[in-house]
Amino acid sequence: MSGPTGPLTGPVPLPGPAPEPAREPHVELDAATPVTQRDAWRFVRPLGHRDFRMLFGAVVLSIFGAGMWAVVMVYTVIGAGGGPVELSAVAAANAVGLLACAIPGGIAADRVPRRLLLRLVELVNLLAITSVAVAGSFGVVTIPHLAIVAFALGAGAGFFFPAYSAILPRILPPAQLLAANGLEGAIRPALQQAAGPAAAGVIVAAVLAPAHAAWGVVAAHALAFVLLLFVRPEPPAAPGEQREAPEGVRGVLHDLREAVGFTIRTPWLLWTLLFATGWVLVFIGPEEVLLPFVTRDRVGEDPRLFGFLLAIYGIGGVLGSIVVSSMKLPRRYLTVMMGVWGVSTLPFAIVGITHEYWLMALCLFVVGFGFSYGNVIWGTLLQRRVPRHMLGRISSLDFFVSLALMPLSMALAGPLAEVVPIEAIFIAAGVIPLILGALAYVVARMAKDEIEHPLDH
Repeated sequence: MSGPTGPLTGPVPLPGPAPEPAREPHVELDAATPVTQRDAWRFVRPLGHRDFRMLFGAVVLSIFGAGMWAVVMVYTVIGAGGGPVELSAVAAANAVGLLACAIPGGIAADRVPRRLLLRLVELVNLLAITSVAVAGSFGVVTIPHLAIVAFALGAGAGFFFPAYSAILPRILPPAQLLAANGLEGAIRPALQQAAGPAAAGVIVAAVLAPAHAAWGVVAAHALAFVLLLFVRPEPPAAPGEQREAPEGVRGVLHDLREAVGFTIRTPWLLWTLLFATGWVLVFIGPEEVLLPFVTRDRVGEDPRLFGFLLAIYGIGGVLGSIVVSSMKLPRRYLTVMMGVWGVSTLPFAIVGITHEYWLMALCLFVVGFGFSYGNVIWGTLLQRRVPRHMLGRISSLDFFVSLALMPLSMALAGPLAEVVPIEAIFIAAGVIPLILGALAYVVARMAKDEIEHPLDH
């Protein structure tokens, strides 16, 4: 999301429109055909670029592998003699790796060729999962081994996300970034929450030892790594994008200060991140911790009832991503984004009140639709309005902020439910994001900012 103007700082210079990759010799001319408002192929237009096809194919396989690993990891822990405590330790190692590397990953994405980073991350993923598969073949998988692998996978995600976000504007025209983000936003829940776990469940049930199923995950990451080898070097940076930065520790601190300083001077960016922090704190805990118990107590104990709700939530996210990326970026992009985010969380309040299963499902569909709809716009605005030389760092700050308070939210939800009625918690989780969004919109003067910084299509 973008809008570097504010009541105190005034406008912050932004780079000019990114050069059309179609002018580079290695990009197909037909893929960069001007996209009109009625373009029926807008959603898949980025796939006309060879490098994006390779990159997107690798992302699809990597996400599918991550979805499989979520199931394989659980049963491998159990197969190694672990219980809830051991499973929590392995999951925590993954979260620690992710949080520890989110900021360094952004700094690296602005200093190291993004293509190289993506390949290294996928290679680490491949080696880590292969070690589990090999150990499983000999029956020597241990909990410490799984914890180390989980940490490595989390650390890899911390490097992968900023590099992926930063490479897209370098290989696609600006008008196709919304569709590219929509494609990723649509396939992530479909593969990571549905197809990947389902495939892993079938494989785990068919093999003698759970760790043997890791070979399926190995195959997905191996194919992803091969596809990344076919991604060609990025076009050379435009004159205005080149920068001089110190090396070593001093350079890292310089890069971090530059990114934080830009965020503070950019009201739309700063206040959207503050909104996201508040949203995570009040929403994630009730969704992750309390929703299963609400479903059990009000609808029934059949686990399929809760699983179906999660599926409906994911389907809403898929459709939200597809719908927004099939259209032009809204002219009032900040207004639409903040409005959709704020309004679409309101039905979550109903989830905590109603005893009607169909109404719970409908409300979660709306929440998932709106979250993904706004998220695709947000990712596109980062790529369109943040200077390219610091896009990796800003993306990592966004990533870090989005995750930092998640453990606290989940830790508070259970104890809070002991002293506060469940209905009140869900009402607060549904209403507070709207209030926070309205506050951020007004304080950051987003309406004025989006008019002063139109994004041409």
